[in-house]
Amino acid sequence: GAVVKADDNVEKTEDEEKEDRAAQSLLNKLIRSNLVDTTNQVEVLQRDPTSPLYSVKSFEELRLKPQLLEGVYAMGFNRPSKIQENALPMMLAEPPQNLIAQSQSGTGKTAAFVLAMLSRVEPGNKYPQCLCLSPTYELALQTGKVIEQMGKFYPELKLAYAVRGNKLERGQKISEQIVIGTPGTVLDWCSKLKFIDPKKIKVFVLDEADVMIATQGHQDQSIRIQRMLPRDCQMLLFSATFEDSVWKFAQKVVPDPNIIKLKREEETLDTIKQYYVLCNNRDEKFQALCNIYGAITIAQAMIFCHTRKTAGWLAAELSKEGHQVALLSGEMMVEQRAAVIERFREGKEKVLVTTNVCARGIDVEQVSVVINFDLPVDKDGNPDNETYLHRIGRTGRFGKRGLAINMVDSKHSMNILNRIQEHFNKKINKLDTDDLDEIEKITN
Repeated sequence: GAVVKADDNVEKTEDEEKEDRAAQSLLNKLIRSNLVDTTNQVEVLQRDPTSPLYSVKSFEELRLKPQLLEGVYAMGFNRPSKIQENALPMMLAEPPQNLIAQSQSGTGKTAAFVLAMLSRVEPGNKYPQCLCLSPTYELALQTGKVIEQMGKFYPELKLAYAVRGNKLERGQKISEQIVIGTPGTVLDWCSKLKFIDPKKIKVFVLDEADVMIATQGHQDQSIRIQRMLPRDCQMLLFSATFEDSVWKFAQKVVPDPNIIKLKREEETLDTIKQYYVLCNNRDEKFQALCNIYGAITIAQAMIFCHTRKTAGWLAAELSKEGHQVALLSGEMMVEQRAAVIERFREGKEKVLVTTNVCARGIDVEQVSVVINFDLPVDKDGNPDNETYLHRIGRTGRFGKRGLAINMVDSKHSMNILNRIQEHFNKKINKLDTDDLDEIEKITN
């Protein structure tokens, strides 16, 4: 596969990159028990500017079947999320409309397209009518769980998993109305094995398109499946990011789409106090960290390292000093990572040591201190401003005050820090130990 630069100065193959993205996505699903409250603005582009566009503020307005409404409330959704307000009226409109939507994890998009699928099913017809593609087996199971929860009061609706290892007899036809699976198996079920008649599919959902196209094979298989579907089949595609490659793919798979985009959240650094600590080497950085440790653990802190190796070393050294820390590292299984984040979220551990790769997309509301043990740089050694914003933006959320401390251990890293200051046009002050009172004020 194509080669992508990775976190540990190791080159990654295309499949590993996909695994990273898929793992990240699964991790977010495992650690989200509720919707994220975002301030993102939703931008809606309609394919037919003359048709009336409306959004809803309650699930009742959608005139859902009573057993589906009951399922929605049983899942703890009281009112539609931002993406649901705009996407659901479009997805449930008559005649059905196609949709390309960008939405991050935790915005309620799975529940939205599941509701669209469940609403379109004719329970009396015992054959597949809705088809949902996921990039991996684990992600397919997560979506399946949402379908089962939401369809809890609709027992005549059945679900089948088209995933590797789900062996069916040749010549068998599937009676379940909803099929969720991975592209390779779904393609076999539709073409070679003929378990599914693609001409009877009413709704086609392509979830996590950005993860999907990290594998060339998935991209080709998805397009082949889409070409077997009837012209009036409703196509819904979701992606967390909208890079050019995702756009090109989406436009191949979804004809005449409506488009919903989340405008990027304007992250502000106004509520975050930023400092740097001057050191000469790694050991001095460690010493400085120990000196301020007591002040930072009043609240919860995340410490970012550049490589897994440094993260592992730092967590071990802090533990030796008797500090309780959690380590989030790339070689952990997704379920293990989820358990670590859960403990951190519950406050059982106050400090989380991690690398960029693991921390992408993780929101823990109560983090009030971020320490950059290593400053974020890209693969060419230049300041990675976006990652800096992303890291320190985990504090100071929802208008609360936050604190960022940057460890500087060379002329080179001071230069990086200066360029970061220039980029954000924000002064970063030197931290003296006299400022520890200030830190305690912020973290209390």
